[in-house]
Amino acid sequence: MKTINFPYIALALSACLLLLVIKGSEVNSDGTTLLPLLTLLVVSEFSFFVTAIAVYIGSQNIKAMGLKSIYSLATLLCLVLSIQFMLLGIKLWPL
Repeated sequence: MKTINFPYIALALSACLLLLVIKGSEVNSDGTTLLPLLTLLVVSEFSFFVTAIAVYIGSQNIKAMGLKSIYSLATLLCLVLSIQFMLLGIKLWPL
């Protein structure tokens, strides 16, 4: 696999995982989440690292090859998703 395609793959994967974390973190009537808390935290952390790596690879490729609109948009969306997964992980962490 060429690393140039990684931001596209990470964007598609993390969008699906974002839906999983959002839907799985809904609270039932008895106060539990639909998915176990550890599962939600692991998925959130994994997605954070995948999107952060995609942002790094995307920014390096943008510097090397120049600004391409679709590629830059995918990299920017990976950055937004990375921040979103970090905030979701902090929100889910029990204090």
